[in-house]
Amino acid sequence: MKEYKLIINGNNYNVVINELEDTLAEVEVNGTPYQVTIDKPIKKTPVSTVSRSPRVSAPRPQAVAAAPSTGGATHTIHSPLPGVILEVTVKEGDTIKSGQKLVVLEAMKMENNIEADRDGVVTSIKVSKGDSVLEGAPLIILN
Repeated sequence: MKEYKLIINGNNYNVVINELEDTLAEVEVNGTPYQVTIDKPIKKTPVSTVSRSPRVSAPRPQAVAAAPSTGGATHTIHSPLPGVILEVTVKEGDTIKSGQKLVVLEAMKMENNIEADRDGVVTSIKVSKGDSVLEGAPLIILN
């Protein structure tokens, strides 16, 4: 297991490489697990070859355990794109309806409204205004 502290476009990322095999790597970025595909096989020894900026495909988040709830199933709203959180329009405990705006995400110089895909109650907010998020990062947990 290798751990790196990266600064990308002024944003801090803690990256842990848990497993590396051929072109597949299991990594955690700021605590969120991802499986990434690398364009060329990387030798296991030395692992430091990872620091040579290999190209990776868009991260695919693995299943992330949702926060415990007092009843009913939880549902996590994930970021569809990497970007910066401009606004969080709900707070914990809010009852929301399908289609309601939850978060405004700036990605590729465009504002994107992240909407609820179902009715529910906000049980946890995982981001704050100004946070940088990766694709697939958990934003809001609903009950």
